[in-house]
Amino acid sequence: MKNRTKFFLSHLCISFLVAIIVISMVFVFWYPSPLSKAAGVTHIFFMLLVIDVILGPLLGLLVYKEGKKTLKIDLAVVILIQVAALCYGVYTIAQARPVWIAFNSDKFELVRSNEIKTNEKKQIQPQYQTPTWLRAKFVGIQQAVNPEEQQIEQMGAMLNGISLAQYPERYIPLEQVIEQMKTKAHALSELSQWNSDIVVQQKIKAYPQATAWVPLETYGLPMVVLINKEKGEVIKIVDLRPWK
Repeated sequence: MKNRTKFFLSHLCISFLVAIIVISMVFVFWYPSPLSKAAGVTHIFFMLLVIDVILGPLLGLLVYKEGKKTLKIDLAVVILIQVAALCYGVYTIAQARPVWIAFNSDKFELVRSNEIKTNEKKQIQPQYQTPTWLRAKFVGIQQAVNPEEQQIEQMGAMLNGISLAQYPERYIPLEQVIEQMKTKAHALSELSQWNSDIVVQQKIKAYPQATAWVPLETYGLPMVVLINKEKGEVIKIVDLRPWK
């Protein structure tokens, strides 16, 4: 086997190995199913990997020529471009990764790392100061006590396009909003209004402990959070529509 072919196969195998590691990191920790679909990251990410994994070795194959004086430099440039492109793509996806799933008033909201804002950093509880690098965590939102203040905050969020869920100083443990979540939860039968009866029954059968659901608002496709209303527990995020 020629050195050119050996280099191409080695480069391709290493590229695939790196791709598998990156895929595991992205789809196991940052965008576990069905959040990858909700965020619309699947097609973009795999397009990035195909371009990076396939084109890198192909470019190396094209520039490889036995006895070429600048061969090492040319191959180093190809690999450098490949690594830089992969790093940029992973960095972009990491910045937009889901970090919090916050119950806000009557629904859950998916919060990305690059959406987090703060007015009073000192007021953020220690456990909410650093966004997770693993799976997004469930939290509750501390609502204003005064109904008038609540209305003002809701109007401000609508006008500014910034939700209270983006402010970690308002985060509290999910356990503290369980009663509110139970009050706002919907009956499982309502899911058939916006989803196929067959699909709904499949999901319910897969998670028999679920007795109700709460909408999950995302920056892409809305989802449904199944809960056990009696115990006040989150069961699973499922790929069902909470509205049209």
